[in-house]
Amino acid sequence: MRVVRATVIVTSPGRNFVTLKLTTEDGITGLGDATVNGRELAVAAYLRDHVCPLLIGMDAHRIEHIWHYLYRGAYWRRGPITMAAIAAVDTALWDIKGKVAGLPVYQLLGGASRDGITVYGHANGETVAEVIDQVAGYVDRGYQAVRVQCAVPGVAGTYGVAKTPGRPYEPADGRDRPTETVWSTERYLDFVPGMIAAVRNRFGPELRLLHDVHHRLTPIEAARLGKSLEPAALYWLEDPTPAELQDSFRLIRRHTTTPIAVGEVFNTLWDCEQLIREQLVDFIRASVVHAGGITHLRRIFSYAELYQVRTASHGATDLSPVCMSAALHLDLAVPNFGLQEYMPHTPETDAVFPHGYHFADGYLHPSEEPGLGVEIDEKLAARYPYDPAYLPVALLADGTIHHW
Repeated sequence: MRVVRATVIVTSPGRNFVTLKLTTEDGITGLGDATVNGRELAVAAYLRDHVCPLLIGMDAHRIEHIWHYLYRGAYWRRGPITMAAIAAVDTALWDIKGKVAGLPVYQLLGGASRDGITVYGHANGETVAEVIDQVAGYVDRGYQAVRVQCAVPGVAGTYGVAKTPGRPYEPADGRDRPTETVWSTERYLDFVPGMIAAVRNRFGPELRLLHDVHHRLTPIEAARLGKSLEPAALYWLEDPTPAELQDSFRLIRRHTTTPIAVGEVFNTLWDCEQLIREQLVDFIRASVVHAGGITHLRRIFSYAELYQVRTASHGATDLSPVCMSAALHLDLAVPNFGLQEYMPHTPETDAVFPHGYHFADGYLHPSEEPGLGVEIDEKLAARYPYDPAYLPVALLADGTIHHW
């Protein structure tokens, strides 16, 4: 079953997405997400100019072979652009294989290991009272886990606090340069423990609470925060420090028992091999699109299983419904599932990417349709042209560039 067409679709129904559509000689199509937020056109060019021509004539059933052909065969390996392109191909091939088999993808991965996918929502606000109100809304809708972020007094543009309700990751649409925000570690460390304690006191011990530091602290600062949050019994503290230096997580581990989640910017197993092997983290947050597709992310999750590290795939709205669906199929199948991030897309995005996954009774459920259960309305997608946008840049008060 040969690939006869490979089409790259760039669309912006509220934000930018890059989608690869593969078509076989039998007319079967498969979709893969290739979105790298803020660098979308780089992936689109990599696919269009370097990958798509190679796919024509290849046997769509040879998923593992094609993965290694694109990874090992290119010599220049890894990195977000390369791995997102490979992910798009891999995901599209799994979609095709499911359609040929007449089965949802999770059945091809060994079937369901659970009845539904526990997901968490994002509660944020300008004040602690606003955060508590948002958490209450998620609890009322049946969520069992909520991430809490709050504006830090004296810190304008705090990470994770939405300019528009429900959209904390809005890009700087229409800008030719990123928005600049000012960061203060001192104010943040002073404020966050009390904010989270207030949420815990309001909702009791059963609700799973999460908080994202977004790489903003040094290892010893992260250790201090983790220790101060122990009374609140967080389900996890996310990305407490940049993970390029995996050894730095040893210092955090020595000082706190707060569970650590990390990895939404990871591209391969080698980005987290030491973190997993030494049990320096508790949850791996790598995503289908940024970590080389279903094939490679499953490899990461299987390795993590050996060390009792659980999965926690990134699932913000900078990933399209194609990636979300792929994540859910993998979540349902793997034995060491932990938690899935879930941010509903805008109605415009859902219209461009009609899908069968749905939230019910506190859980997200993948589509039971053959393949991934997501399609793309190409005519509608064409009505939303690419809109240049950047993620913000964080600065210290003296103008020094800080981690975002």
